[in-house]
Amino acid sequence: MLTILKKIVKKIGPGFVTGAADDDPSGIATYSQTGAVFGFSQLWLALFSFPFMVVIQQMCGRIGMVTGKGLAGVIRTHYPKPVLYIAVSLLVITNTINIGADLGAMAASAQMLLGLSSIFWLLLITAVIIILEVFISYKKYSKILKYLALTLFTYVLTAFISKPNWGAIFQNTVLPQIEFSSEYMLNIVAILGTTISPYLFFWQTSQEVEEEVADGKMIEMGVGKPFVRQKNVTNMDWDTIVGMVFSQAIMFFIIITTAVTLHANGITNIESASQAAEALRPVAGDFAYLLFTVGIIGTGLLAVPILAGSSAYAVSETLGLKEGLSKKTGLAPGFYGVIAASTLIGMAISWMGIDPIKALYYAAALNGLTAPPLMVLIILISNNKKIMGKYVSKKFGNIAGWIIVLFMSMAGILLLVDLIRNIVSQQ
Repeated sequence: MLTILKKIVKKIGPGFVTGAADDDPSGIATYSQTGAVFGFSQLWLALFSFPFMVVIQQMCGRIGMVTGKGLAGVIRTHYPKPVLYIAVSLLVITNTINIGADLGAMAASAQMLLGLSSIFWLLLITAVIIILEVFISYKKYSKILKYLALTLFTYVLTAFISKPNWGAIFQNTVLPQIEFSSEYMLNIVAILGTTISPYLFFWQTSQEVEEEVADGKMIEMGVGKPFVRQKNVTNMDWDTIVGMVFSQAIMFFIIITTAVTLHANGITNIESASQAAEALRPVAGDFAYLLFTVGIIGTGLLAVPILAGSSAYAVSETLGLKEGLSKKTGLAPGFYGVIAASTLIGMAISWMGIDPIKALYYAAALNGLTAPPLMVLIILISNNKKIMGKYVSKKFGNIAGWIIVLFMSMAGILLLVDLIRNIVSQQ
């Protein structure tokens, strides 16, 4: 069994880890709320959003592989500076808020499982994450991330334990039952903002370059262009497809679990991932509760470093600093400084008692606003022969890319309008 697991981990690449990181504790909270409030009726979103996720992430992967630069580095070289500064600023703000919400959920889950205060767990978890990302070599660290990605299988197991109605699940997955209520539509917006997030764009682009450095194809990130074969691009494409399948499967099974247990028992107000786990306990049993809670901690340990890391790549490339997890701390102090600072600020947000749901709501709004212009840039870069050479994007990818830009633009506008309406009504 251990040998099989090692073989699986060896084959896992940046695309798979990126897909797994999409299911962070804040995402788990969104999917749990979806199942609790709407039952099976929004399961179709897992299938609907899948091809768009694949297309955008494959574009990001190819950009990294072909150029030898992260996304911010490519934008800095080929586009006006204000475009870069605005995009990176919004990315860092959104990522930091997400880090705070994720750390809070992890601390609450650890407290439920093991006792002691949530502040103790918040400090310990933050320290562990910073130490792992700053002081562990990239080769070892990437392997740790791959193993952490596998903790998401706990949600598949939890769904089967819940004994759902598979006929109803199939029907709601392939035959959408759309309600034109503000609550239903805004939840679609929240899911789109959670599943197609800017930090994933920056992370995968940079990680493909890190892999090339680790394989000896480049001396360091941003220096020279690697030699890329079609086989390399094809492998990356398949790795990304598998990663996005995994990501959406976990979303699918979390919605199933909470629909069968919480929605079926009239529990519809879920405000955090840890609350969803606690609510599962009386209706699904201790084992389901345990699996769900352990999954929150595991996914947080995977996602928080990726959120902080994507900010570090973007800031470093914007400012022209040495970057990369493949570099030792002393050779890239600015890069690792951003990682530590964003994680610590995220911890402070959680410690100050800022409402995590409001924080995530604002983060979703920022994601909804930041993602479309970034996706426009990604599509333009992917179709630029001067940048991509023979690896320009294909017709299907372009069509799917522009469709999701339109959807995400509408989603961002809807969410922004709702936020303004709420702010005005509270005054």
